[in-house]
Amino acid sequence: MKLEQAIQSTNFKNENHKAVLNVLYTAWWLKTMMSRELKQFGLTHEQYNVLRILKGKSPEEMCVKDIAGRMIEKSSNVPRIIDRLVLKKLVKRTTDANDKRHTVMALTAAGLNILELSTQRINSVFDQHVKLNENDAAKLNELLEIIRQQES
Repeated sequence: MKLEQAIQSTNFKNENHKAVLNVLYTAWWLKTMMSRELKQFGLTHEQYNVLRILKGKSPEEMCVKDIAGRMIEKSSNVPRIIDRLVLKKLVKRTTDANDKRHTVMALTAAGLNILELSTQRINSVFDQHVKLNENDAAKLNELLEIIRQQES
């Protein structure tokens, strides 16, 4: 669907303005699709992100600060997200063996299982809806990185 149809507007300041709105709308659309799929697994996209981060460091454990630094949405309340994942028995919380003042997290077997199942489903949905060849995907990545060069 064209952006103009989706937001029912053709009034853009310029092509850059339209591109920014297009990125925002597309991000919302992808996040909505992802959230719909994750809901079937009882997960939010933030919880899914934490599970993916922990899997990426597995079998190492991670502290909250390190997890927060890798989050897609930097404003996420990581301690609260982890609390919910611990209640669901998808993440275990332990005391750091080297520094008893720190708490570290790791995936449980159930967490790894739900992550694998939900990732399969999300990948399937994205494969169905996001039809980019490798060259187009590489160009899109390059353009998005140009936009984020100002990121601090």
